[in-house]
Amino acid sequence: MTYHTRKVVSLLAATALVGLFFLCAVLQTPPALAAIRQLEEAPGQIVYQARQTVPDQQGDRWQLIAFNRVRPNGQTSFYLRLVGFPGKAEIDRSRSLLLTSSLGQRLTAQEASSQIFTDAAAAAPNIGQYDLKPIVSQLAAAVPLQLTLPTLNQDDVLLTLTPAYIQEWKTVAAYEPLFLPPE
Repeated sequence: MTYHTRKVVSLLAATALVGLFFLCAVLQTPPALAAIRQLEEAPGQIVYQARQTVPDQQGDRWQLIAFNRVRPNGQTSFYLRLVGFPGKAEIDRSRSLLLTSSLGQRLTAQEASSQIFTDAAAAAPNIGQYDLKPIVSQLAAAVPLQLTLPTLNQDDVLLTLTPAYIQEWKTVAAYEPLFLPPE
C-alpha cells in the first residue's frame, strides 16, 4: 500500500470514528422534559402541569398532561389527561387506566372524564382523564412505566414512559398551596 493510500484510509477511519462518537452522543442524550407550567385559573386557584408527547404501539402520538389543581381552600387534585388524534382511538370510559411498572407492579387509575365533559353525549372520544392522586405516591420514579389505555372496538393503547416522566409527575403532584386564605 502506498503512502498516499494509507493516508486516505487513515483519514477515512478517523472521520468515521469521529462520526460514530457524535452519533453515540446524540443517541445517548435523554429527551428534553417539558418545563412544569404554573397557571392561575381563577383568583387563588393555581394549576401546575407537565406535558409530554408519547408514541403508542402503532406510532401514533398522544399528549399526556399531568396536572395538580390547587383550589383557594387548599384542596388539591391530581389528574392525568390523555389526548390522541381524533379518529385514531375511542377511549372506553367504563374501564380504568392500567399502569404497569417494568418490575410488574400494577396500579389502576379511575376514569374521571366527567370533570372535563359536563355533557357525556358530547365527550370527545379521543380524550380521557384519570385520577392519579390516590396512586401517585406508589409510582417508583426510577422505573419505566407502561400505561394501558382502554379503548372501544380495537386493541388497547399502550404508552411507555421513561422514569424521567414519572419523576416529573411526582414533582407536579407534590406542589401544595404556598398559603391558605384566612378562615
